[in-house]
Amino acid sequence: MKKLLTLVLALALVMSVAAASAATTLKLSEVHAEGYPTTLADQEFARLVEERTEGRIKVEVYSGGSLYGEETGAIEALQLGDIAFSRVSASPVSSYVPKMNAIQMPYLYKNADHMWAVLDGEIGQNMLADIEASGSGLVGLCWYDAGARSYYTTKQVSSVADMKGLKIRMQNNAMMVDMTNVLGGTGVTGIGPNEVYSAIKQGTIDGAENNWPTYQNMGDYEAATYYVLDEHTRVPEVLLASAAVLSELDPADVEIIKQVAKETQEFEKEKWAEKEKASEEIVRAAGCTITELTPEAYAEFQAAMTSPSDVLGGISLYEKYGKDYQDVIDAITAVGENF
Repeated sequence: MKKLLTLVLALALVMSVAAASAATTLKLSEVHAEGYPTTLADQEFARLVEERTEGRIKVEVYSGGSLYGEETGAIEALQLGDIAFSRVSASPVSSYVPKMNAIQMPYLYKNADHMWAVLDGEIGQNMLADIEASGSGLVGLCWYDAGARSYYTTKQVSSVADMKGLKIRMQNNAMMVDMTNVLGGTGVTGIGPNEVYSAIKQGTIDGAENNWPTYQNMGDYEAATYYVLDEHTRVPEVLLASAAVLSELDPADVEIIKQVAKETQEFEKEKWAEKEKASEEIVRAAGCTITELTPEAYAEFQAAMTSPSDVLGGISLYEKYGKDYQDVIDAITAVGENF
């Protein structure tokens, strides 16, 4: 009996080792650090994939840019099939699905609920499908939250007139630079995220723009103590998969992966809300001046985007960057009528 039990245990061990060796291990690239909302969502995605595939697929999350420091590098790796997944901003994905630029237009959404109604509705889901249909080798799995970006400066801004003459660090994005220029400021590029604090302190710039967590995490709130909640853009994140890698998997497991991704969207939104609230509390406790625009002031910022501007040669920012996607912009605006 003892020998039989030993044989059974040995057989079970062999089967367990065989099953483990048969598991497929896939890599996920994430530029954000441990504990960041998107990283937590990546890890939840990995947990659920392994659980739902009964261990057939394991996902290893490489956070903090340990695989690729730039999201564009991760996208290229996805296209080559070198990695299976990556969480990236919607911005670089627009290179493959140009109409995704429409969801990034300034002062487009009334609030977060408006944006999520768009992303969860026909517009957003069609865009995810368009990523896969683009021939780019990318598959859009789901959207993640990245909050709203607002200006923070060394003096209070409560109207468009207050923007005049301010030098603002911007992402290396032509539309975003033009947005600041149209408002009367000067968009400045070439300053990395880690250099913003010192650039403000040295007077090279008068401020920058970003969401609550970044404003707080980077310590910029200590250099630019005025934060105006103009919420000029809401650019969501996207969890991408490699079409080449998915094609090598069992179709049933691919469906599990796609379903699990959808589930982690709500998880990430909750984690984002928690982080956003915590960062806001820290900034307010530090004594920073937080300005909420009046409806009239917000309308003024919004109107600047659709009005002809000398800065842009007599056309509006929306005409310059949105004319090819006007139907999508109109549809997004129509969704906003319910908010």
